[in-house]
Order: sequence, then structure tokens, then C-alpha cells
Amino acid sequence: MKIALATCRDLPDWEIDDRPLEAAFRDADITIEKPVWDDVNVDWSAFDACLIRTTWDYSQRRAEFVEWADRVAERSLLLNSAEIVRWNTDKRYLRDLESAGVPTIPTLWIERGETARIERLLAERSWDRAFLKPVIGASSVGTMRFRRTADDMAQAQRHLDHWLATHAMMLQPYYESVETEGEYSVIFVEGEPTHAVRKTPVPGDYRVQDDYGARDEPATLSDEDIRVARRAVAGVAHAPLYARADFLRCPDGVLRMNELELVEPSLFFRHSPNAAVTLAHAMIERVRSSGRIAS
Repeated sequence: MKIALATCRDLPDWEIDDRPLEAAFRDADITIEKPVWDDVNVDWSAFDACLIRTTWDYSQRRAEFVEWADRVAERSLLLNSAEIVRWNTDKRYLRDLESAGVPTIPTLWIERGETARIERLLAERSWDRAFLKPVIGASSVGTMRFRRTADDMAQAQRHLDHWLATHAMMLQPYYESVETEGEYSVIFVEGEPTHAVRKTPVPGDYRVQDDYGARDEPATLSDEDIRVARRAVAGVAHAPLYARADFLRCPDGVLRMNELELVEPSLFFRHSPNAAVTLAHAMIERVRSSGRIAS
């Protein structure tokens, strides 16, 4: 069996999180390669399956990435599926989760080219702190936190106007818990939770990604929190092989979903190498069940 772990050009040197997964495949006598997703010379039909992993440069070329997923799915078993890629790379998927009863962070959706006044929007919602981010984006690019002060709102208005020229945007209340408690992530394989982590930014920052110096550690969440995460993953069409559900603590003490990552999330295998083994074996079983190779 031969599996592709799709990646990107110029992968950061600090990215080592998938090493346990690569080891798990090798221990199972699976041949793996790490082709760059937009390399036109790659023959994707040469692989029994393609697992999307570190394709982290897609967000500014989403349409191209979605088309790539469609092409690969015609030639190999793509996981997660092309349908999931199309749905999950646009954060409007949060509206679907909210409609399904998943507790999500209150969000105002502002479409590209619209005119929106920050001062009025915050006043209508009585938000003292708020957060802007693109509907399509990754790694905190295009994000901004700000207070309901004249100077901050003027800067936020300029930021919003600039981004609305090319992107749809999201406006949310800003929860200081991201700075004090951090963001929680629950990782799933085949709909079952394998482990959870807590990600905390450097003091004074809100960004919880590795490339901004954030720290992460194993976490234990309540049964109710896990139940909410399960509901979100269970409601996804096309049965994701892997998933990462991200949560923030709201002022009422409830954890609400910030994002559901189904395409190329870090899965924090460094905190649970056994989860990497679980994913590798689940992937192998998916390939065998697809009939692409002999069992």
C-alpha cells in the first residue's frame, strides 16, 4: 500500500508533529511519500490514498485547492473527502453547525464588497471588545482584536474596509479567556475522541498557533464538553476520518466552538503518539474498505 501525505512548499522547520504518524505508517509496512499538493508533476493515481496534512499555503488560493481536491479524488482515495474540503475551507460552515444545535461563538457575517460600520455594529450588540477575521483564511492572517474606543474602532474600520475589498469577513465578540485560559482542541479519529490539548498564546497575544510562539499541553475536558464536540463531528456529511474541534471559554463559563478543522489541522500527536497509530490504522482500513487494494 502506498499513501501520500500531502504537504506544501516551504514547510516550516518547526513542524514535527506528524512524525509519530509517519512512524505508525512505516511500522505497518506502508509506503509513504510527502508530495507537494500543487506540484503539477505528481501522479496522484500512483497512490492508493492521499491524506491531507500540511497543505498550509492554500488559504490564499482556495479555489485552486478545492479544484485540486476534486482532481485527486477522481484518481485516488482522498481523506478527508473533496466534499469536506469544499465545505470546511469556508468558515460559513459554522452557520451549519449552529443550525444543528452546536454551541458556537456569536458571529456577524459581512460579505465581500458590503459597507459595514464598526461603531454601529458593536453598539447594537453591546460588545466592548471584538474580533475580525476573514471567512477564508488560516494562521491568524487578516485577524484583528480591538476595543470599543474611538482609536481602536477607527483602526478596525480601516482594517475591515481593506479586507472587504477582496474577502468576506467575520465579526465576533473577543473573549479574554483566550489569553488567560487559552483555546481547547479535541482531536477525533473516525468520530471518536483520541486526546485533547490546551493552547495558550504568549503573554499579551491572542494567537494560539505554533508559529506565534504559543504553547500547548495535554488537557482534560468535561463529559459535556466532549459531548458537544462529538455532536459537531457527527453532524458532518461524508464521515471525516479525522477532525479537530476548537473551543473557547465564554463569559458564562460555557465552552463554545471556535472552529471545526477538517482539512489540514495540526493534530498534536506529540501529546498522544497512540492517536497517530489509531489514525494510521483507520486510514489503512479505509483504503482496504474502498476496494483499491487487496485486503
